[in-house]
Amino acid sequence: MRTAAELSFGERATINNVNPSHPSSRRIMEIGFTPGQEIELINKSAFNDPLAFSLRGALIAIRKKEAESIEIA
Repeated sequence: MRTAAELSFGERATINNVNPSHPSSRRIMEIGFTPGQEIELINKSAFNDPLAFSLRGALIAIRKKEAESIEIA
């Protein structure tokens, strides 16, 4: 299963699941990373942390560890 952290620049994917055992899973879902939503990787910082995604018309940056908990198709 691929995660959002594995996306390439400009690549789009649909969220399948957010790993519920991740400590930040609730916060990740509250900011919009929910199953069925399409995301696109817009930017990575110098050391690939954080990652910036386009989601629901907004640009949202999250840590790489958080992106690793987002399973995509």
